[in-house]
Amino acid sequence: MPTLVATTALDHPPQTVFEWHTRPGAFQRLTPPGFGRVESEASAGLAVGSRATLRVAVPGMRLPGLPPASVRWVARHDSFDPPRSFSDVMESGPMASWRHHRTFEPRPSGAEPAGGTELVERVSYELPAPGRLPGIGSLAGHVMADQLGRFFAYRGRTLRDDLAFHAAHAGRGLVVAVAGSSGLVGRQLVALLGGGGHDVRRLTRGRPGGAGTGEIRWDPARGELDPAALADVDVVVNLAGEPVAGRFTDDHLRRVRESRVVGTGLLARALATLAADGRPRALINASASGYYGPDRGDQVLTEESGPGRGVLADIVRDWEAATEPAQAAGVRVALVRTGIVQSPAGGQLGLQLPIFTAGLGGPLGDGQAWMPWITIDDLVGIYAHLIVGDASGPVNAAAPTPVTGAEYARTLASVVHRPGVLRVPALAPAVLLGRRGADEFALAGQRMSAARATELGYSFRHPELRTGLEHVLARTTDGPTEVEEH
Repeated sequence: MPTLVATTALDHPPQTVFEWHTRPGAFQRLTPPGFGRVESEASAGLAVGSRATLRVAVPGMRLPGLPPASVRWVARHDSFDPPRSFSDVMESGPMASWRHHRTFEPRPSGAEPAGGTELVERVSYELPAPGRLPGIGSLAGHVMADQLGRFFAYRGRTLRDDLAFHAAHAGRGLVVAVAGSSGLVGRQLVALLGGGGHDVRRLTRGRPGGAGTGEIRWDPARGELDPAALADVDVVVNLAGEPVAGRFTDDHLRRVRESRVVGTGLLARALATLAADGRPRALINASASGYYGPDRGDQVLTEESGPGRGVLADIVRDWEAATEPAQAAGVRVALVRTGIVQSPAGGQLGLQLPIFTAGLGGPLGDGQAWMPWITIDDLVGIYAHLIVGDASGPVNAAAPTPVTGAEYARTLASVVHRPGVLRVPALAPAVLLGRRGADEFALAGQRMSAARATELGYSFRHPELRTGLEHVLARTTDGPTEVEEH
């Protein structure tokens, strides 16, 4: 039976590292977004018998525009010795067998820095029988070992960076309410905050799960939100909104506008109502690079740059203006003008990755438009930085090194080891999105500056595109983890 041993050197004591693993969100944060989707965290922490579930993507079984084929993996914890070790086994799933054991030990004498942790993860596994799982059952052992090496390197980098972030922002735990917590960004933000020991409440349109679930009911379309439900909340994060991608019909654009402006206004008014009690509160509201319009050429766009023209710029301007009741009442309001989020779990990269992996990728149009990209980890990092900080006003959420569409295509193709020379004519997105959608969304470009985020003290995990893509796609073994196969 093959055994993989992954050893990660961390700068924090074993107790700190172990406790991070016990908090809600650890499973989410440690799962590469291209590997699968977490269905449920461990049902009873890390206690023996606790179960967690994951939908594992099947390699090679994804078509452009469709979700990847997946199988269900149920992990059951079978040992728990705090703060030294715990383990789980695959109760059901794609492998013939799988057991994952972790130990947390002080770093050896003389290792730097003193007081750190050596996290040793030992995985014993058997590959599935041929034919049981297309794309995996036929993998040779050395290929499987390589994939697992990248998987554990991703985990090591994420764990190192999350622990460093929490150590840099240590302090009292905050109560944070999140609207849009089930989306691409929301899932990762909730998990990151949970790892820092913050109390996260989810705003839900459905019936709340009851006491202890941390759920708050709201219905923006009906204007329903009891301000009292936010009385003990320190920070509200609003990520809710209809996806912009879609054919730019009048009806689609109306839904995009209303889902953002109406929901934001409802939250802003609720916080304004509570302001009289004198408790400091904040609203961290999503915004978008579309504020600057579809094409400002080579102009470097800072938060002081005025709004652009076009339907999306108008929507984003009204979206930001909907926070005014909270600002007028003295609530701290920050606006996160988000660039193009890089995650294989969704968004632009999720759509393009199957095309590039098939060797059919290339730049859109002439490839000269600027692309304000940002990895999913840096986006949630900026949100978390604003949550625990005291900044207000707009903040560009884009990496310090914007690239053109042509540069992006070359880099992505290189990372997945495929050609990227098949230029996509401008007509193609117009067929799918309509002319307005093509011009204002698919072919849009903004050369956004990251200077303010840096000035506020945020340190980017992935300032360069290549290393950012290699991380989110788990395509590199760089980081604090050493992997051996036995």
